[in-house]
Amino acid sequence: MSKVWFDALAQFNDNLIEHSLKRQLHIRSSAHQTTVHMDNAQYVSFSSNDYLGLANHPLLTQAMALGATTYGVGSGASALISGHTQIHAELESQLARTQEHAIPNVGACYINTGYMANLAMLSALCSLGKTSIYSDTLNHASLIDGIRLAKVQSKAQVWIYGHCHVTELETLLRQDPNPFKLIVTDSVFSMDGNIAHLPTLIEIAERYNALIYIDDAHGFGVFGTHGHGCLEHFGVHSANIIYMGTLGKAAGVSGAFLAADRAWIDLLIQKARPVIFSTAPSPAVAFTVLKSLELIASEEGNQRREKLFKLIRYWQERAHFSRWQAIYSPSAIQPLIIGDNAVVVNLSASLKEAGFWIPAIRPPTVAVGSARLRIALSADHEEAQLQHLLATLKKLETT
Repeated sequence: MSKVWFDALAQFNDNLIEHSLKRQLHIRSSAHQTTVHMDNAQYVSFSSNDYLGLANHPLLTQAMALGATTYGVGSGASALISGHTQIHAELESQLARTQEHAIPNVGACYINTGYMANLAMLSALCSLGKTSIYSDTLNHASLIDGIRLAKVQSKAQVWIYGHCHVTELETLLRQDPNPFKLIVTDSVFSMDGNIAHLPTLIEIAERYNALIYIDDAHGFGVFGTHGHGCLEHFGVHSANIIYMGTLGKAAGVSGAFLAADRAWIDLLIQKARPVIFSTAPSPAVAFTVLKSLELIASEEGNQRREKLFKLIRYWQERAHFSRWQAIYSPSAIQPLIIGDNAVVVNLSASLKEAGFWIPAIRPPTVAVGSARLRIALSADHEEAQLQHLLATLKKLETT
């Protein structure tokens, strides 16, 4: 290795270690569930986005086996090259139906990951004209990177508005003569757990003839009467909406989908490089996602959501600390702000010794000075586990 490269790498790693920012992988040897085997030990995990506890559900593991036997495990190439399989088409039809209450003439595209979906649609949209993009300051990294790609490819102009600051957003829009306007926001913000007020944002989008791109990664499966996400939760309806939902979080499987007017979905296969040049998702996984959609909308899905929200209320009623700040969140994401990087790393290690798996979240994932524990709740957790975690945290806070 060239010495100059090796020295730069060594300096980079030394800097991470000095500021308690060095990340490392840990080996999990069990199926994903609330109790996991990690690094040859057993822990109660509060670190997963598997909000409904479906990732190891027997109906889904059976569906994966049946899907692999029936359709195979690989797609061979991109759908444009090797064909769009019947099971992918059926899944996309069902995914579109989950958002038909909110988006007229809705179609859907199933894609490998939410990250890829954001890159695909944001870059494709901005290829139609020089676009003014308005992005919430706490948007997920995948949205930020999608916007960056659009800026490089299409010279989009980007405006960052304060977190959920709709007045600031509207002021920026009012001053912009550009006819191509795109508002980009998470629905549930991944590190704070709060929810954007989508009815207001959609009304603003319509008033200024803007499209609104909504990343509902942490809302789909959790919110709404049928678990169809934050659009269903708020009861909104607009032709200006372009929606992204993920299927590896509450849905428990893998992949993501885009839902919008069919004209926007068609644009993906014309302009979206992550769609055109990527091997299509596994047909076995697509078959499993279909079963997951059934579960989400079923009575069992309703019961799982009810239990999850009961656990959320339990945490909120009892998560009171003197040195740390538990941020209110209506979602399964419950942040506990510690502040200092080294302190949160040590706290995470102490929790590990007590039998809990909750990794420390540090910059650049969150802002400097806001290092935290991101406590993620699941319908598979038991109240006794949450009670034990609270007691352990309160004991550690006083030591």
